[in-house]
Amino acid sequence: MAQLKLEKRGHTALITIANPPANTWTFETLTQLRDAVKSLDEDKNIYALVITGEGDKFFSAGADLKLFADGDKAVASDMSRMFGEAFETLTAFSGVSIAAINGFAMGGGLEVALACDIRIAEQQTVMALPEAKVGLLPCAGGTQNLAWLVGEGWAKRMILCGERVNAEKALQIGLIEEMVATGAALDTALELAEKAAEQSPPAVSACKLLIQQARSGTMHSALALERERFVGLFDTKDQVEGVTAFLEKRKPNWING
Repeated sequence: MAQLKLEKRGHTALITIANPPANTWTFETLTQLRDAVKSLDEDKNIYALVITGEGDKFFSAGADLKLFADGDKAVASDMSRMFGEAFETLTAFSGVSIAAINGFAMGGGLEVALACDIRIAEQQTVMALPEAKVGLLPCAGGTQNLAWLVGEGWAKRMILCGERVNAEKALQIGLIEEMVATGAALDTALELAEKAAEQSPPAVSACKLLIQQARSGTMHSALALERERFVGLFDTKDQVEGVTAFLEKRKPNWING
């Protein structure tokens, strides 16, 4: 049985982590995620990506700790590298990525959600980065992405003190963008993905790059890049289609080009 399922629904790709009982990550599934996202990025018909977990208890519990039980540094190196490749590829996806968190999101299970643009969590969800409890640390972007989203204080509470947060607290501190009823995360995420598909794909890609630029650059340099990217959109057919459709009072027909 496939441990990572990929389905295309219109302009949205749905990736389901399906490795029971806890939807843990393996070297193989991380490789599959990296390759799947790269392939989706080349598919001009895909504008958004939703990732969720199979079942009703776990979104993902992260890596299987049995992999690290014997202290093999080579295994640790390979796994950390592949975690990085997979989740950084997800972050760099040119469309909109949405995590539909439908249960426990622990360690690498939370980190894959942190790598997405938007997080929708069901009310029973519990989230944590508990790696330090077992002598490890979050190596798939957790220390960076969590701090960026919730601030240094809450990142330290969750990582240094091992504090778990429920969906209500996660919403309060900015870890997720919306809390929904049990069983509703996927439908909510898919509805949001459909809204994203109403936007011009080249414009979305440019906007996403500019928003993420704030993490590594300065506002001064980003403002110049913002103007540059604005003018660059005039090289796309979607720019002409978008303005024309507005003036003609109809929906645009995007070609992602």
